[in-house]
Amino acid sequence: MDKSDGSDLSRKSFLKKAGLGAAAIFSLPIITKKAAGKTYLLDREEVFPSVFSANDQINLASIGMGGMGQGNVRTALRVNGTKLVAACDLYDSRLNRCKEIWGDDLFTTRDYMEAINRPNVDAVLISTTDHWHEKIAIAALRAGKPVFLEKPITQTIDEGHNVIEAERRAGVPLIVGSQRTSSILYEKARDLINDGEIGDLNFVEGYWDRRSAIGAWQYSIPPSANSRNVDWARYRQGMPRKDFDPKHFFRWRNYSDYGTGVAGDLFVHLFSGLHMIVNTKGPNRIFGTGGLRYWHDGRDAEDVVLGLYDYPETDTHPAFNVALRVNFADGSGGGSRIRLVGSDGVIDIGWNTVTLRKWRRPERPGMSIGDFDEATREEYEKYYADRYPDMRAQIIEPNEFVYRAPDGYDDRYDHFVNWFKAIRDGKDVLQDGAFGLRAAGPALLTNTSLSEKRSLSWNPEAMRAV
Repeated sequence: MDKSDGSDLSRKSFLKKAGLGAAAIFSLPIITKKAAGKTYLLDREEVFPSVFSANDQINLASIGMGGMGQGNVRTALRVNGTKLVAACDLYDSRLNRCKEIWGDDLFTTRDYMEAINRPNVDAVLISTTDHWHEKIAIAALRAGKPVFLEKPITQTIDEGHNVIEAERRAGVPLIVGSQRTSSILYEKARDLINDGEIGDLNFVEGYWDRRSAIGAWQYSIPPSANSRNVDWARYRQGMPRKDFDPKHFFRWRNYSDYGTGVAGDLFVHLFSGLHMIVNTKGPNRIFGTGGLRYWHDGRDAEDVVLGLYDYPETDTHPAFNVALRVNFADGSGGGSRIRLVGSDGVIDIGWNTVTLRKWRRPERPGMSIGDFDEATREEYEKYYADRYPDMRAQIIEPNEFVYRAPDGYDDRYDHFVNWFKAIRDGKDVLQDGAFGLRAAGPALLTNTSLSEKRSLSWNPEAMRAV
């Protein structure tokens, strides 16, 4: 056991504090600044003091230290008052890499329980394969440790309900790691919707397309990887025996044993952002289709998936329809976008911008009388002139407004800020277990609909398939 084993009983629990006493420190205002023309810059203030005492520091254990796990840690540690004290992974090389980055005194292990149960660990990051989410999250919650859980919340809907129950019993913050709910861009889109800038919402379309091998999950496989430096038995714990297969370990998203397909991996982001913008709990009808069109590399996950979703009218929004797409063989190069269409305009959310395009309905509807005889045309022209008299010309107002995030903006940072605020002073998280399952459920059922070739019904309130 290393010297940072947390045996110092003088360490105070910041979880028991009423807060750090400065409401202004934790406020998260959005500042909108007008720049040249019709472009606006969105910004956000710094939210944490620059110095914390050792007793106020949030010590983190991170479980799953692949690319996502290491990236999550890097972002989390940008927030003041945080420190990585334990790392867990099933591949020795990743644990070695963690020590290279964060120091030789970092505690490392293959056993996630060893990391969770360390006395100096205050909170747990989980960035593992989807099939381990439920077990590790529940273990951390039962230990009373706040949890950052990568999306989708779990591999199945039933597992999601188990995590929500554990979250309820633990009474500590759990946040699901789909960061768009913390984005200033999505907050701006929400404000534009609430201000009635596009009228009544009726249609949403979103896509997340890719073309590269890495984008299509053909991750690098070390030639030296084997069953000695990879804990293969633990990785497949509870599954039928299978000889070590490095593709199944390093390219796990390609296989239903460990992942949730493109819908579970990427539709979840689109659902999360949409649900925050519109203040909705989700669709009630789901249809998915697609297939394996290009990446014939042994995977059982489709590389082209499309989904159609019916959102019923609620107290917070009118009825509308959603169309989502992922294409891993997009010859145009790929990209991501979400577009919200209303009766009076459109909101287009790109990687770093929100564009509002407004459509002004003409005062006079125009005439379609070419197929009438002369007498009827004259009759209608008189009627039209009486009903819509000539009006004085009106000024043409701008119909396009572009809002952009500052250079280098990272919504993942804001997502971690939200979680740490919840840990320190009891603030609500923006994406708790129920929110996470309401985003994951429709994505997971998209896969079911695709495989069963039929539409499915979903109860977004109860978070259950009907």
